[in-house]
Amino acid sequence: MGGNRQNNLQDIRICLKNNLYSQSKFVGNIKERNQVQDLLQRTVKFGESNSALLIGPKSSGKTKLINDVINELQSKSSFKKDSILVKLNGMIHTDDRLSLKSITSQMNLENVVDGKVFGTFAENLSFLLACLRTGEKHTSRSVVFILEEFDLFCFHHNQTLLYNLFDISQSAQAPICILGITCRLDVIELLEKRVKSRFSHRQIFLFPTDSEKSLDYALEKLEYYLIISENFGYKINPEVKNKWNSNVHNILKDKKFKNIIQRLVEIDTSERTLKNILINIIYKLKEECLTVDMFQEEINTLERDDILVTLQDLNVLELCLLIAMKHHSEIYEGQSMNFEMVFSRYIKFVKTNSNIQSVPRSVVMKALEHLQSLELIAMINVGGGAKTQKEYQFFNLLVMPSQVNEAIKKTPGLPTEVVQWSSSSYA
Repeated sequence: MGGNRQNNLQDIRICLKNNLYSQSKFVGNIKERNQVQDLLQRTVKFGESNSALLIGPKSSGKTKLINDVINELQSKSSFKKDSILVKLNGMIHTDDRLSLKSITSQMNLENVVDGKVFGTFAENLSFLLACLRTGEKHTSRSVVFILEEFDLFCFHHNQTLLYNLFDISQSAQAPICILGITCRLDVIELLEKRVKSRFSHRQIFLFPTDSEKSLDYALEKLEYYLIISENFGYKINPEVKNKWNSNVHNILKDKKFKNIIQRLVEIDTSERTLKNILINIIYKLKEECLTVDMFQEEINTLERDDILVTLQDLNVLELCLLIAMKHHSEIYEGQSMNFEMVFSRYIKFVKTNSNIQSVPRSVVMKALEHLQSLELIAMINVGGGAKTQKEYQFFNLLVMPSQVNEAIKKTPGLPTEVVQWSSSSYA
């Protein structure tokens, strides 16, 4: 009997992990989803060229929305046959040479290009697109370009890639759709004048609406992730599945459970947090059913700020670096940073406060490495290129600005200047 129970639990875990990580349904933002779908369909079906930017905070579901739309459209044979999807990422394709190489590969045109010499980037790109033409405009294959971390492409030399893509989209050389994904609200200001003039200025904003912050929206997502459906190919005992689904429906109706989820909505509306909570619960399952107490425990853990203990054990230099990172994160809305950016901000603070002693650059680097070992920051592995020097390797801050401020307040003996710097506006 114990063996059967373990097998049933294993089956349930497999099905729920599939719900969390394999299925691509995007919940919410219907208007924005329809806008993206309309753009893609007009490019592929009618040969129109379009360009747009999808803008929203981190973890708002920008990439998931686009992938969901593309998966739905590709299920229609005509869309898949008449279009080519090219995905580029500003964190990986750090210059136009890498970008062009990836475009050629994704379009399966390496053999066609091999041995040919092109004078300019524009000639090379135009040749690639011309290879897709089969005669009349309406019989040309459309190309959909998805540019993740779009703002980073703005720092390429002369913005050559963006200029040529937008130029082609306006000149009707070939039907293409360019969708940029970014979390920077000021991204248009990063474009050079000649690039900006060729961009359609169509911007689609993906911000949580009031309905998405509501309890009903959270319960809808929970139901989607927790119900075991018939669509998943994995076979599970019907009796086990029905019992599990009945238990989920009862939980979702429970008043105490709704109060717990309402508290979660008030703390954090991101889908990433919700998924982390669910995966923790899935691994802790002892029986073939969920309980309200499981969710209560996870919310309590989320609210309990153990990170403060770690932060209060840091020395003054390490806390100063975290303050510099906090200010950078607030100014650039959670953007990644590197040592040079943080060091520059720290040195500026030292120079404006005579009571703060400057330390050698190498010592500051050691302090940064210690923060990494404590998992307070996480390095970003861009891959696919030459190894980046430590000073220029990008990383993300893993603690919230409010946590840094709280730790500074509770750490005794800190210089007054450090405390004031932490609480000051962006510096």
